[in-house]
Amino acid sequence: MFHEKIAVLDFGGQYAHLIANRIRRLGVYSEIRDSDTSADELKKYKGIIFSGGPMSVYAKNAPHCDKKIFELGIPVFGICYGHQLMQYLLGGEVISGHTKEYGFADLMLEQPVGIFGGLKTKSRVWMSHGDTVIRPAPGFTEAGMTVDCENSALFDLDRHFYGVQFHPEVTHTEEGMKMLDNFLNVCEVKRDWSIEQFIEEEINEIKKKIGDKKVFLLVSGGVDSTVAFALLEKALGSERVFGMMVDTGLMRFEEVKQAQKSLEDAGFKNLHVADKSNEFLNALKGVSDPEEKRKIIGEMFWTVKEDVAEELKLNSDEWLMGQGTIYPDTIETGGTKHADKIKTHHNRVDLVQKMIKAGKVIEPLAQLYKDEVRDLGQKLGLPHEMVWRQPFPGPGLGVRILCIDDSDSEAEKDFSILGQNIQTNLKSKTGLDDVISHVLPINSVGVQGDERTYRHPVALFTKNHDWEVLEQASTAVTNRFTEVNRVILAIGGEVDGEFNLKHCDTSRDRVKLLQKIDYTVMTLMNGEMEKYKIWQFPVVLIPVSNVEGKESVVLRPIVSTEAMTASFAKIDWELLDKISSEIMKYEEISHVFYDLTHKPPGTIEWE
Repeated sequence: MFHEKIAVLDFGGQYAHLIANRIRRLGVYSEIRDSDTSADELKKYKGIIFSGGPMSVYAKNAPHCDKKIFELGIPVFGICYGHQLMQYLLGGEVISGHTKEYGFADLMLEQPVGIFGGLKTKSRVWMSHGDTVIRPAPGFTEAGMTVDCENSALFDLDRHFYGVQFHPEVTHTEEGMKMLDNFLNVCEVKRDWSIEQFIEEEINEIKKKIGDKKVFLLVSGGVDSTVAFALLEKALGSERVFGMMVDTGLMRFEEVKQAQKSLEDAGFKNLHVADKSNEFLNALKGVSDPEEKRKIIGEMFWTVKEDVAEELKLNSDEWLMGQGTIYPDTIETGGTKHADKIKTHHNRVDLVQKMIKAGKVIEPLAQLYKDEVRDLGQKLGLPHEMVWRQPFPGPGLGVRILCIDDSDSEAEKDFSILGQNIQTNLKSKTGLDDVISHVLPINSVGVQGDERTYRHPVALFTKNHDWEVLEQASTAVTNRFTEVNRVILAIGGEVDGEFNLKHCDTSRDRVKLLQKIDYTVMTLMNGEMEKYKIWQFPVVLIPVSNVEGKESVVLRPIVSTEAMTASFAKIDWELLDKISSEIMKYEEISHVFYDLTHKPPGTIEWE
């Protein structure tokens, strides 16, 4: 079907596809195009949006665009890197900012015109950048700024060119959808796109790709694979879709049984369970690197699929493998031309990528985000509790159990000076007068300025329980200290003593311990998730303690809609005290921490 379209030029930003998602949410069809797409090819679009990206416009291999785009007479909207690039190419000046911005900032709007029309004079926006525009290009006027960033919003009304340093496409930017909606009005584009239309068009695509073959679908019981299961069955019929759930030994307590029952109750008949827990745990023995763990788990899924197919005597020429992959899995694995790899998702390991290129994999949801998948599930008639089930990572607890091997060098480092500097800075910049900080000798994955980081968390000990002050402290630390990408608050355990590592891997004992602790937390949170708008609640086991032989637990409840950005949930302290007290009853645990980190700069999962 023909649609009037908006082009999103992809400069490698983590949110490039999210921009396209938001445009579709506003009823307009959008397409992702490479940043070097020629101006001639872009003539057919009603508007062009430049995405963010992980590089500096001055970097040797930085992606640029065809400058003739600016001569097409088509509205252009630059976001983050795209904003900087437009200014740079049209004669403005961009420099490395003195203060990096990750997370919330307040936009002070001075000129509510063009795409900024009808916006509040002050609103919260979401930042993730290091460079900044210090001199706008000729013809541009400043529309707004933040405390740390002048020229946060620029416009040229005559040419319909707009640029913002923040990210309007993420839900954390209060007026973001209004800006995008205003841009579509400027483009005078027809709004004829819907999720119902996606279903119709995707079913036709599935039938075309599958032909007379069948699909062997890996199912977890989560919303993504369940919706993929339902869509494939709608297109092909239940007899041509074989659903297999793998018990990896890394699931939460009783999760396999519960997921199997809920799928069968929802009407999925062709579902089978394979217990491969021994194989997965044996493959992870002695492995501590998070990327290596993810790759091992991803490849094990494929190996298990091949083994089961052989046991069932399935002819590989008659079957394609199906996955419930959604777009964040692809973009965080560095799946677009200029994107940085944040972490390898289990459904994006090299082996699977080769199978995709060979045409042996079908992923009907690969262009969607979580909120779209939920919408699709509802349209397909799946039960509400299934569609709104909390997300759980494919690698399961394998990425919530941090491991340390005997060669780890972090144990030899001295973090005392860094911890003291952070402590001094917080006492002078925030209301945490009593704070004590410990930089922990482990690393976790983060995303800052669209780049992957692998840096230390800092643990704060304070009696100040003001969420606003703690949020400001977290942002201040991660913006100021490059060695740190995550801030956690001690809510159980003593401050005295040096924090040391415990060398360990993903053993069955540690899995069982985390399963019990996770079950304890989920039981206490039963009925409370919706109250705090918690989208996901990872519970993480870290091999760090100031008590010899013990470990610590990190609680990571977050608020999000599409997983590309997230903010930490602010739970009542009475409930947190109760949760912490119950966890501290486990003799293996010395501390309970609460993750105060937004995404960015910290990813939702620690690994």
